[in-house]
Amino acid sequence: MNLSLMIGTGNARSHRAVQGKRQSLILLAGCFALLWSLPTRAAEPATITFTLHFPGSEPEQYSITVQSDGHARYECTGKISEQSDDRETYQTEFTFSDATRARIFDLTAQSHYFSGKIDSGRRKVAFTGDKKLVYKDGQRESAAAYNYSPVPSVQQLTALFQSVAATLEFGRRLAHYHRYQKLALDDELKQMEDQVRRGDLIELQSVKPVLQEIYDDSSVINMVRARALRIMEIGNGSTAGR
Repeated sequence: MNLSLMIGTGNARSHRAVQGKRQSLILLAGCFALLWSLPTRAAEPATITFTLHFPGSEPEQYSITVQSDGHARYECTGKISEQSDDRETYQTEFTFSDATRARIFDLTAQSHYFSGKIDSGRRKVAFTGDKKLVYKDGQRESAAAYNYSPVPSVQQLTALFQSVAATLEFGRRLAHYHRYQKLALDDELKQMEDQVRRGDLIELQSVKPVLQEIYDDSSVINMVRARALRIMEIGNGSTAGR
């Protein structure tokens, strides 16, 4: 074979090989660019939800949902005030303290994420409302309903959520009274301060905005504003001490 022809053929093959590699690199780079441009979906936070339905109580129904980052949402249906039979659906969002958030998720783990039966099954136990605990994350979802549970971690979770709900209910009523019935603020804040000092209410930072509004309102009598301030200071102290 002619030497020049062999050289020419070899050069052509080499050129095609280089071109093929170049095209492959361009295609690969394009794929990486496409993947880089796609929006990344962050992992959904784990959530725990506690619901209570108790006809005849106030509120008769509520739920608290807390995420693993501490963000929480409270929803309820209840009377607008003790003096009225009118009902409202109320919603608010807040952030749990780190200590309480960690405790909630620790107790949930101790409760095996509500994957089994947690109700006592005893018919003679007093009815204290239909309760439900739900756990959900990216891999699983489990729930359990109960009236009374003998499981210690579930009992502690129930008491914790009920204490938080009681705090939030004070916030709901105070917001209503501040807007429509300021003369009722004194009695409501007295009851709240008593329960705070007894340790019945927790996560006071969840209602700090309404307490701050009352304190900042010069049209509210000074004694009421001072009581709102004391409750906020107790809340600040309990949060700082955690």
